[in-house]
Amino acid sequence: MSSDVIPSPNIWHNPRTYEAENRGVDPDRVIETAMRRIHDWSKQTVVDIGCGSGYHLPLFAHDAHRVIGVEPHPPLVRLARRRIAHLDSPLDSRRAVAIGGTAQALPLPPSSVDVAHARWAYFFGPGCERGLRELARVMRRGGTAFVIDNDARRSTFGHWFRRAFPTYDPIAVERFWARAGWHREPLDIRWQHPDRSSFEAVVRIELPRDVADAVLREHPGTGVDYAVNLYWRQY
Repeated sequence: MSSDVIPSPNIWHNPRTYEAENRGVDPDRVIETAMRRIHDWSKQTVVDIGCGSGYHLPLFAHDAHRVIGVEPHPPLVRLARRRIAHLDSPLDSRRAVAIGGTAQALPLPPSSVDVAHARWAYFFGPGCERGLRELARVMRRGGTAFVIDNDARRSTFGHWFRRAFPTYDPIAVERFWARAGWHREPLDIRWQHPDRSSFEAVVRIELPRDVADAVLREHPGTGVDYAVNLYWRQY
């Protein structure tokens, strides 16, 4: 594993809880709908950068020509490969592969990708310039890259995020993407979990302990409203 990989604070140490988080995020499929409206990946080559345990690979594999999940953490690569091997459709499993690698050095040839997807993985504004250069290298002309990140200016969860990370500057992040030539589409989604224990477990891997304890005391129920920024750029 590359020495410049930043360990994920949530999925690396809590893959089972993060799996529950993925199941609860965006049950209305707002993000998927917005992405498909901008660039439908049917019969195209998709790379999922920082794919983790491969949660989103089946979504793409269902109708893409080929899907490549890239993940730097070896235990997660193994989980992603296991997920692909157990897809319902043998055809879908042949369309997908999970490989070790980083956003800074994508193990892909030039001009080989139609759609790139990075969701809460690597791209958080200043500091991701090497990854953006790699995107420019691997994207085909007319291809589209998507980055999904928190919109910390809005929503209940955005308030929690700013409370947990007071030095985070969402305005600076948005300006970074604008200067780099990316579009921004604000989206309103939600987390919804089947029970309180699942919801609490997810909050506790996303926020520092003191903030998690405080917001869980204040916030009843099994879900929360959430805002994200869908950044995208066509090459």
